[in-house]
Amino acid sequence: MSPTNCIFCDISSGKSETILECETDEFVIFKDIRPASKHHYLIVTKEHFDSLKVLDKSHEKMVLCMEETLKSFFKSKGICTTDALFGFHMPPFISVKHLHMHGISPRSEMGFLARLIFKPSAPWFKCAKEAQAYLNAK
Repeated sequence: MSPTNCIFCDISSGKSETILECETDEFVIFKDIRPASKHHYLIVTKEHFDSLKVLDKSHEKMVLCMEETLKSFFKSKGICTTDALFGFHMPPFISVKHLHMHGISPRSEMGFLARLIFKPSAPWFKCAKEAQAYLNAK
């Protein structure tokens, strides 16, 4: 069940004017409104989860699928995945309380502030592999 006033629930259900770049049965992909680099997309679950923090070990496959789907999308658009960053912010450092993974490329062209905001291994950001390890440890 989705909470009221969740912008990502509206986007994933088609109740928004946001252009969906890709859609599957489980996820939607669209451009981030504040890109950290030339290519910055979000993959959002259609089912509402507040964040990575509310998930458990049983969701590890879903998180892996999010990463694989986003990487496949990047490749289909000719976007480099070797100089890319895929990951999640952790509460309270999330702007929208709906599970979403960032895909950013080229990582090497991110500005100073973006490098700080999307810093792997920081308490506020987990890259995809760190997110899977986090869930596996729960």
